[in-house]
Amino acid sequence: MYDVIIAGGGLAGLALSIQLGKAGYRVALFEKETYPFHKVCGEYISLESWNFLEELGLPLSDWNLPVIRSLLLSAPNGRSLQHQLPLGGFGISRYKIDAALAAIARRSGVDLFESTRVTDVHFSQQIFTVQTTGGDFAARVVCGTFGKRSNLDVRWKRAFTRKRSNKLNNFVGVKYHVTGDWPTDQIGLHHFPNGYCGISSIEDDRYCLCYMTTAENLRISGNSIRDMETTILQQNPYLKKIFSQATRVFEPPVTISQISFERKTQVEDHILLIGDAAGMAVPLSGNGMSMALHGSKIAFRCIVSFLTGEIARYELEQEYTDRWNRQFGRRLWMGRLLQRWFSSERRTNLLLYSLKPFPKLVSFLIKQTHGQPF
Repeated sequence: MYDVIIAGGGLAGLALSIQLGKAGYRVALFEKETYPFHKVCGEYISLESWNFLEELGLPLSDWNLPVIRSLLLSAPNGRSLQHQLPLGGFGISRYKIDAALAAIARRSGVDLFESTRVTDVHFSQQIFTVQTTGGDFAARVVCGTFGKRSNLDVRWKRAFTRKRSNKLNNFVGVKYHVTGDWPTDQIGLHHFPNGYCGISSIEDDRYCLCYMTTAENLRISGNSIRDMETTILQQNPYLKKIFSQATRVFEPPVTISQISFERKTQVEDHILLIGDAAGMAVPLSGNGMSMALHGSKIAFRCIVSFLTGEIARYELEQEYTDRWNRQFGRRLWMGRLLQRWFSSERRTNLLLYSLKPFPKLVSFLIKQTHGQPF
């Protein structure tokens, strides 16, 4: 019997487990992969998360990570806009940060089960039974931090998994680590027909090159990632130059499919959902990693109130949902709005042309997708 079981060992799950472990609770975390491993992610974290991560135990100040201060935005036709980021961020690979957090979780007393998948969860008489590929476990609280889409989403028939394809779902993501000669203090977001590609520096003089596009783009390219990059992504002159200069660190790329930016619930059958499982920020607006981390802090406070008997379960679920939406609802709404605007090649070209003379408006839009230090 655990106080809390966490399904998913990404940023949200690891950060929550560390907080609970340090507070003296018995915690189990299940991760289907084995650390360290790569995953599709832009690998840019807003500086709003810096202090929180150091409080968890990450020695960020000692790692000499690249600090990112400016944004370069380009349209498919090559029109571009450069702007200083009001708060800024830093680059770090998921390969490095997730493994480091996993080590801290273990030192904090968390039972971390790697290469173990959660297959189902049942709730009865105030106790959860969690079925995994490594056996059955029980807990008073269960949290889902399993990312963008999982077998549990489908099993539970969550609403976003049953929607027809539209401009907010059925995306594919592709990521490489590359080396090359680009500014280390700048993140580039380069648009192409029905997609966009980000490039920014991470540790060890490498860059994360990650793009997202529709499944339709991949289909019309004969399901060939290389052909899609040549015929569709490289219509943008910035991307053509980047791909010609980049040296890939690993082959083949890391990929993910069936990504959805539709609205999601924050509680499903009494299970608290955190990070991308609760609501995914479009990569165009950045900050999905910071939202996952901040969400773990919100969940931690609510869970402690429940475990100490201050609130009942229904209050736990309502309080978490309310706090989550107050913190992230507007950011997600703005992200979805930007996603719709930038989903059209013509609108993207027009928008960059229109925004360039109004730097204050650009700063305003950036701030709507970023939070404050927590």
